[in-house]
Amino acid sequence: MNQISSFQIDNYLPFMRDVVRCEQSLHELNLMWRIIESSAKMNCPVEAKSILPTMAATRAGFNRLEKELVLSLVQEKVATVFNEIGTKAKYVIDILVRNLYERTADVGFLATDRELCSFVAGLGGTVDEIRLRLRAYRSKYTVYDEIILLDVSGNVLVQINQETPIEGSLDPLIHETLHSEDYVETYRHTDLRPNKDKALVYSKRMLHPETGAVIGILCLCFNFVEEMAGIFHSHRDPSMRSVMLLLDQNQQVIETSDARWVPVGAVVPVNHDAKSSLMIYGGREYLVATFKANGYQGYMGPKGWQGQVMTPVDIAFTGQETSALKSLDAKVARGLLSHAQSFCPPLYEVMTAASTIRRVVWNGQVMTVGQTGELFKLKTILDQISETGTRSNELFAQSINDLYETVLASRLQDSEFLSHLLVDLLDRNLYERSDDCRWWAVTPELRFALASGRVDAASVSRITEILNYINQLYTVYTRIFVYDKQGTIIASTNPVDEKGTIIGTTIDDATLDGVLSLYNEQQYYVSPFEASSLYSDKPTYIYHAAIMAPDGTDVVGGIGIVFDATPEFNAMLRGSIAESDSIKAFYIDRQAKIISSTDPSRPVGSTLDIDPDLLTMRNGKSASRIVIRDGHYCILGCSVSNGYREFKVSDGYKEDVIAVVYDAFGEVRNHFSSGNDSASIIHSSLTQSSDPEFATFFVDEILFALEAEIVLEALPASEISSVSIGSRSERVGVVSVQSDVKGSHYVWVYDLSYLLSGVPSVVDSNSQVIVIMCGEHKVGLLVGALHSVAQFSEDQISKTPLANDKRGNLIKWIIKANDGNLFIQCVDVDFLLRMLTNPFDPVKQQ
Repeated sequence: MNQISSFQIDNYLPFMRDVVRCEQSLHELNLMWRIIESSAKMNCPVEAKSILPTMAATRAGFNRLEKELVLSLVQEKVATVFNEIGTKAKYVIDILVRNLYERTADVGFLATDRELCSFVAGLGGTVDEIRLRLRAYRSKYTVYDEIILLDVSGNVLVQINQETPIEGSLDPLIHETLHSEDYVETYRHTDLRPNKDKALVYSKRMLHPETGAVIGILCLCFNFVEEMAGIFHSHRDPSMRSVMLLLDQNQQVIETSDARWVPVGAVVPVNHDAKSSLMIYGGREYLVATFKANGYQGYMGPKGWQGQVMTPVDIAFTGQETSALKSLDAKVARGLLSHAQSFCPPLYEVMTAASTIRRVVWNGQVMTVGQTGELFKLKTILDQISETGTRSNELFAQSINDLYETVLASRLQDSEFLSHLLVDLLDRNLYERSDDCRWWAVTPELRFALASGRVDAASVSRITEILNYINQLYTVYTRIFVYDKQGTIIASTNPVDEKGTIIGTTIDDATLDGVLSLYNEQQYYVSPFEASSLYSDKPTYIYHAAIMAPDGTDVVGGIGIVFDATPEFNAMLRGSIAESDSIKAFYIDRQAKIISSTDPSRPVGSTLDIDPDLLTMRNGKSASRIVIRDGHYCILGCSVSNGYREFKVSDGYKEDVIAVVYDAFGEVRNHFSSGNDSASIIHSSLTQSSDPEFATFFVDEILFALEAEIVLEALPASEISSVSIGSRSERVGVVSVQSDVKGSHYVWVYDLSYLLSGVPSVVDSNSQVIVIMCGEHKVGLLVGALHSVAQFSEDQISKTPLANDKRGNLIKWIIKANDGNLFIQCVDVDFLLRMLTNPFDPVKQQ
């Protein structure tokens, strides 16, 4: 997305209440740092000397953060909305173009129908007979609301809709169609559909069956308004915060999902380049996304048509509260949050800022351990910083939670919508297959040839010619074949494969029984999705229809069409996920058997490991959730097919397909740099001024402590520099530290988690390096999140039960805080030094 200017941020901010709250919190925090820094300079300038640079750097960091974080948050939210409306705008036009592509094939085939051509040529057939035939076609292809045959002068010879009779047409499409060898696509007002403001008509000239002369025109009138209403209904925004539109090349609305909001005929602003600027329509500011068609099988749709979605800026960033975060297992939620830098940079910025506050306070508290006098003044200031930091952390925690919830909810919604689109594309595609097989089964030449009982070479040649012509128009089939009543294949396109010719072979008994049991031309039979020798032993659907005798009393054979499932299904999946590396998509059945897959490790025919409750969802239902798959956190979107028009709804065919989408965004993490802060709060207890103070921190969610007097400072783990010289498993690099005498110099950093258990630390934004005095040496310890600096009485400290005074132990003491409800393990630095100066096995040393 393009960079958002400050002017645009001002336009967006009033509608982003959560960002405004975050901005105010950052501003207040920045101001507090200025006050504290000034107070330290005035009250204890010498004692605060070493901490002032850190405070200044923190203040400068917050000054930058206040600007950049707000910018990032605004961009993230705007990008999320644009992604949502852009996806829907793209699908509006792409779904329509896929549908209209089928119409271009239909008109090309029907215009060559021998029975219709003979009638238009005056060679036979009555008006009633032809009207009955056209209505039989319309009963299968229910997307048409009118079919008309005209002569070369534009006179209507027959039409199926007698409620709006017309005698003829003077429309220019008559002349254009007569002089074109291809189909003609027309969308505007036409006298062929006098009761409609505009109509979408596909016309094709018809030729004399014997001479080849141009004799008339076939017009298929697509029920365009009904189709668009179905698309809008199926893919609308449930929260009703946006309007979906279909536009022409002049930016005029052709169809709308809400005519009260944006009416048909209105001219609206468009946004093809995903520009972030707001656009005004009807005195209201909108975010707008516009997409032209990508095309399907080379067909680009009517010239200039485009899909668009508009959402008003004043409601674009509002919505119902979600519970995506609350419903997650706590460990999964923390694991997701640990990947914030990759899947939501603004969220990572907030988390880093919260960690910075804690480190500055922690460092200041360490500096003032056991001090009195002027340093005690600094300690008082640091206590105020700590108190303010705690309140700020709470504000940050809420901001993190809100942003986290928003990001997850958006991703969940996107995956669910994508799965719904995928299953809708499949149903719409297979609807056409059920239409095709039934219509081609009523081809007169097929019916007469098979009814004779003696199919000679001439008949086979004519049947093969018809099938080849069909297959050239309908390229989604690898093979179209005709068989007799015994199931023997007598003609086919692509009759020869690696096993030889299929002519003379027979279809399986179950399919033959299914076809022979069909008792009218509206019925069809689909083989189960399984491997077939007719499809190179790969799984596919084969659609069958019975070929009836001319009088319709008996089944004399059948026609089978082999759907090219492998590339067609894969194209649906890949076309929708836009070749994203993180997203994998599948079609599966109710038993989780894979029908199509974009994941090479889960091929067609294998079983997808998916929650059983998703397999039993009702038709038309969708779901989304966070799951763990292949060692990664994934957002799963899932939708069950609901049919299209009468297909799988009222035609008796039942074959549920489920679309599943996995969007991965990070490896599963079982070890974290911090624990449960609320459960680890140290409650104050009665102590003496001489009681020891300890600096506490987390290692893999467990609370540990070091004697505060040996702790110098904490630095962010991001400052570690890798060093290959003298590499040891527990040594992870060096950090630069400041010294009043030597200036800056480097110290080795050792992984405390590895020293304790042999398991390397998981480094994230909370990870820190604690620099300590280990004997005469400075050593850095890689730990998790910092916790606090606290004083404990002697009776709260006891030796480790398994401690051995002679051999020693890395954990020498246990601190029992909060009346014995919180245990803190204290590291023995002397033993640590011996470990670091000798090769060792960290587990054996315990």
